[in-house]
Amino acid sequence: MSKQVIVYTTNDCIECTMVKKVLTEEGIPFETRNVAENPEYQKEVEKYGFLGVPVTVVNNRAVKGFTNDLKELMELAKES
Repeated sequence: MSKQVIVYTTNDCIECTMVKKVLTEEGIPFETRNVAENPEYQKEVEKYGFLGVPVTVVNNRAVKGFTNDLKELMELAKES
């Protein structure tokens, strides 16, 4: 069973769209939390030490953006 993955996103965010597309292509289920629609989600992002999105979280490990760190997080998400 894969670990819970959360993607913090906002409207009209190209990088956010790329993150969600890659996760979908890799078959990794994820929950989307739109910071523009819920201020509590922005507070959650800030607790991880970030101000902007996308922020992807697996097991309380968070990375910002579409980076090599995201690839590592995706591998973690695939582990059972």
